[in-house]
Amino acid sequence: MIQISGAKKYSLFILMLNLFIALLGQGMVIPILPDYLKEFDAAGSAAGYLVAAFGAAQFLFSPIGGRFSDKYGRKKMILLGLFFTVIADYLFAIAHHLVLLYIARFVGGIGLGIMVPSVLAYVADVTTDATRAKGMGYLSASMNLGMVLGPGIGGIIAQAGIRMPYYIAAALGLAATLLTFILPETLPSHLRKAASSSGVKQPSILKQLLQSFRSPYFKLLLLILIITFGLINYETVYSLYVEQKYGFTSREISILITLGALIGTVVQVWLIESAINRLGESKLIKWSLLITSASLVLMLIKVNFVYLLAVSSLFFIFNAFLRPTINTLLSKQAKDQQGFVSGLNTTYTSLGNVIGPVLAGNFFDKNLNFPYIMGAIILLASVFFPLRNYNSNIERGVTDE
Repeated sequence: MIQISGAKKYSLFILMLNLFIALLGQGMVIPILPDYLKEFDAAGSAAGYLVAAFGAAQFLFSPIGGRFSDKYGRKKMILLGLFFTVIADYLFAIAHHLVLLYIARFVGGIGLGIMVPSVLAYVADVTTDATRAKGMGYLSASMNLGMVLGPGIGGIIAQAGIRMPYYIAAALGLAATLLTFILPETLPSHLRKAASSSGVKQPSILKQLLQSFRSPYFKLLLLILIITFGLINYETVYSLYVEQKYGFTSREISILITLGALIGTVVQVWLIESAINRLGESKLIKWSLLITSASLVLMLIKVNFVYLLAVSSLFFIFNAFLRPTINTLLSKQAKDQQGFVSGLNTTYTSLGNVIGPVLAGNFFDKNLNFPYIMGAIILLASVFFPLRNYNSNIERGVTDE
């Protein structure tokens, strides 16, 4: 089995903890969202716009985070991003008007937009081609675990007050920020100086997107957009869907999300490396897209708690395979542009985080089944995406022109 050295594993652990805590605060909102929105006389569309505000900020700031990661170093941008997530959690806790909730989500999106490209680039710095899939898998698992435990913890803590989970999330984020000060910088100073003194004017977000259309990794970026859309479409209205279709309480919703996603995270950590070795990246992506699409269709059938838990677990397991597999292919294609490509990765992720929740929330208000039907169709269509040559090209060190 491939091993990651002790010092690098220690740094990787800190990064995992950072992402875990950042996503923990985001996960806490899911089971208590129906009750929380009632305080503001809001419904499904408001839930969609709240998630979209987060994605919009990521979209705007992730290219900046990627460029600044190459210019000023990974550590500074990770610290700055964490600081913004602390502010966002605190604002969400004290909000008494819907507009402040939108502001809080936007600030949180800025934090993740700045932090995630630097974290991805950091992992690329401390791993080799042979260990990168494992490193990316660990990172993705920590993000998933934050989203897993967030609902469960949020549901429990909310018994002491519906705003209490966000105060706790802000405190944990502050602790993670302080811990990050001991993280070593991985980008050599001469490379940072070269990036700072290059004098090359950075293209706008729109121009970067247009340039990405002609890049050898555009298909992978498009897949990032699609799988993000599928996941966020699933999560945005999940608690509202389950509450209305089954009549479950926030406690039962917390258990469903926590157990389902925990199963997916455990499977991902233990099986991602062997799954890639056995099937290859492209086949694993296609099978995962097919099964996540099928699980969304199965969501439409009302049975009981155990059935819903099984379907949720199926979705989380195969969704958990997708992102680290695609991130591994992207990092191999990026070569010496890890920060820039990581920024594009986060940009396409945030596009999915904007489009998905807006559509899901509005479709939900028309018919609670529509978001899952739409998500299933899009994920199923992605199965036919042409990825056949990626593995062989990367192994030979060849990229498309």
